[in-house]
Amino acid sequence: MSRGISHEPTIDTTELTRYCLCADQPAHIEGRYKKYSTTSSIYSKKALSQHTDHIESLVNIRKPAHSVVPRSAGALTAPSCRCRSRSAIGCRCAHYLCAYRLHACYINRVEKVLEGSWWYACCAKCHQEDSGVPSWEPPNWQKICPYPLCPSYRQFAQNLSVFLIGILTWITVWVVLGDTAAPGGQMFTLVVLTLAAYFGGWLLMKTTTLPALIGMLIVGIILKNVGFVNFDETYQRVASYIRKIALTIILTRAGLDLEPQAMKKYFVTVIKLALVPWTYEFLLSSVMGYFLLGLPWSWALLMGSIIAAVSPAVIVPCLFRLRSKGYGVAKGIPTLVLAVSGVDDAASVAVFGIVSSLMFAPSSMTMNIIQGPASIIGGIAFGVVCGYLLKYVPERNDAFMVPLRVLLLLVGGLFAVLGSEEIGWGGAGPLAVIAFAFVACKNWTEQGWELEDNPVATAFEIFWMFFEPMLFSVTGAQVVIKDLEPHLVLVGGGILIACVISRAMLTSACAVRSNLNTKEKVFVGLAWMAKATVQAALGPVALDEVRKMGGEDGPPSELLQYAETVITVCIMSIVITAPLGAIVITLTGPRLLTKTTKPPVLEGKSKS
Repeated sequence: MSRGISHEPTIDTTELTRYCLCADQPAHIEGRYKKYSTTSSIYSKKALSQHTDHIESLVNIRKPAHSVVPRSAGALTAPSCRCRSRSAIGCRCAHYLCAYRLHACYINRVEKVLEGSWWYACCAKCHQEDSGVPSWEPPNWQKICPYPLCPSYRQFAQNLSVFLIGILTWITVWVVLGDTAAPGGQMFTLVVLTLAAYFGGWLLMKTTTLPALIGMLIVGIILKNVGFVNFDETYQRVASYIRKIALTIILTRAGLDLEPQAMKKYFVTVIKLALVPWTYEFLLSSVMGYFLLGLPWSWALLMGSIIAAVSPAVIVPCLFRLRSKGYGVAKGIPTLVLAVSGVDDAASVAVFGIVSSLMFAPSSMTMNIIQGPASIIGGIAFGVVCGYLLKYVPERNDAFMVPLRVLLLLVGGLFAVLGSEEIGWGGAGPLAVIAFAFVACKNWTEQGWELEDNPVATAFEIFWMFFEPMLFSVTGAQVVIKDLEPHLVLVGGGILIACVISRAMLTSACAVRSNLNTKEKVFVGLAWMAKATVQAALGPVALDEVRKMGGEDGPPSELLQYAETVITVCIMSIVITAPLGAIVITLTGPRLLTKTTKPPVLEGKSKS
């Protein structure tokens, strides 16, 4: 926190004494001298020496000439100095140590005051913490990129690595495919759109606590409306497959995030908090879409199944930030919220698949009625069988066990999603992916893998790092601002706000007969208002299906209008609820959740 202070004013020792309540407690060296340490909690003698010199200058203590301590140092010894020697002469080192302790207490007091302010909660710089090993820096790095104007070298090198991977991949593809990857080609446009979205999301995330996906979505909207993005029919199909791959990664990560022990312990509570509010929002948004937006019942139900989903991509980073500080850990609230969000997404994707199959599949009515429950049972059964297969294949001591498990999970998920759509059973694939990942992760933990340090989950985080900017930028590129109808924007926004508020109230009411107090029930209700990933992945699917129906005269204009209405409402749900949800969780968490004083026991996976 002391690194974040841009200037170091002269502080009188009496002011330090007034704020200090813990002069005898060991202080924790923070800030610019942390780079000399070997871990985040053990500091070298060099760090102590550097920090002590800094404290001496801060509190106007100077080394006395000829072993005579000036009056300012003597004043520090009585009564605030806890030195054993009460004389001014002969306790110079004790004076410095006491001054250091007083300063540490003062900084702790300032931290507590700052953490209670709203601007501190929305400032990402104040929340950033080093990982286990401090960032290595080349010589003179701080002179070239001084803190806090520039990121750490670790952050710079990570973003540079991603940029170089993208550039080298583009050049390679250009050589292979030719004009389509050249500047001005369709693939070049897609690559530039993805890189611009990644940078926009990174910039938003580093300047605020808002999720990066908001910046990615905004970049897609801007580039579309300035005329940079204009995909032809071929690349519209490419964008469709990008969404399907991204959906597979989203659902796989949702399955890997579900902790088996937590699901067993909170099974009834999870089902109650997931399905009851989800069903309510699904029905409410469908009814309002039918009466207020003029959608047919089939399209209204399709829109409702998408809108009712919550976004782990928004919830997870905010919850882990709270959990790292000990908020809600004692009652396992972060684990509960994550488990419910996974079940919630599974319900949305399954119902969406069933409704879309009924709308677009050429099957008979009898087959469509049978198909709904059969998709649910068949998808879960397929996922469970595949999950148990990965317990034995590959062999647990295989040198290539981790990459083989990653590839099997990824390819198996893609096969489930694409295969179920091909045979007209769209609801089965997504459920199979979640069940596949959950059962496989459960078996791996039984074999000795740590749930919070799962290398397969880490690999899927890397996949998501590449597909997240693609998904949200391509989704944002579906919006043409000049074609938006004011009536649709106003009514759609009203539907979203009504659904979010009423769902939050119902969720808090559903938390009765649980071990949560009133404030915690309110937080649980507020935590599930953010929407993003499922809406971006499923919103344009209906438009893709309608375009496939086009003959010589193209698809029916009425169906195109319905599909565009669904896309618009889905994108509005991301723009409105994602930043609102992140801000609400960040601000209300410290006020509504109980903070444990013991080191938090992390339930579940610790990565976002």
